[in-house]
Amino acid sequence: MHGLINNTLQCFLQDTYGLATWAEIARLADIDPPEFEAMLHYDSALTDKLLDVAAAHLCKPRDAILEDAGTYLVSHPNTESLRRLLRFGGVTFTEFLHSLDDLPDRARLAVSDLDLPGLELTECAPSQYVLICSGPVPGFGLVLVGVLRAMADDYGALVILDHEGWSEGRERIAITLIETSYAEGRQFDLGGAPLDRRRSAS
Repeated sequence: MHGLINNTLQCFLQDTYGLATWAEIARLADIDPPEFEAMLHYDSALTDKLLDVAAAHLCKPRDAILEDAGTYLVSHPNTESLRRLLRFGGVTFTEFLHSLDDLPDRARLAVSDLDLPGLELTECAPSQYVLICSGPVPGFGLVLVGVLRAMADDYGALVILDHEGWSEGRERIAITLIETSYAEGRQFDLGGAPLDRRRSAS
């Protein structure tokens, strides 16, 4: 597992639940030292153990933690650079959805050895979409549901999202776009400050 993914989980748990909670989760998961280097690679079993320990310690389903991590990636002040990167996918939420197919390639431009699952968006009917995530490790689709939910709020769109499960290396997300201008979206300036680097864990 790429260290950037583990580092992101660490930052999510630290920023959401506090440094003391992260320290206890890291201890229970036998992560020593209690931090992940973003540019290293780790055994996927360690990521699974981290998620299982976090779910038990926080008394939350693992799926909920993954979805919350996706929401964190867009909505937390410490991840503003990623939010900006995603907003460059389109002026409207519909345009953003159609840009998702290119997201793994755009991620590799920033981190060449980061291998995200493939994404394929299909419009089944007007305002109804299916997003397929293809990859050997289940869970990315749940993170993506959190990202999509937060991005819909960012654009001011009203959507219904349904993660329909994982089977044979594929996760399926049903997306129903109810209204594109349901609420006022968050301010976004294309000419804003340049993207900053992902912060290192402290």
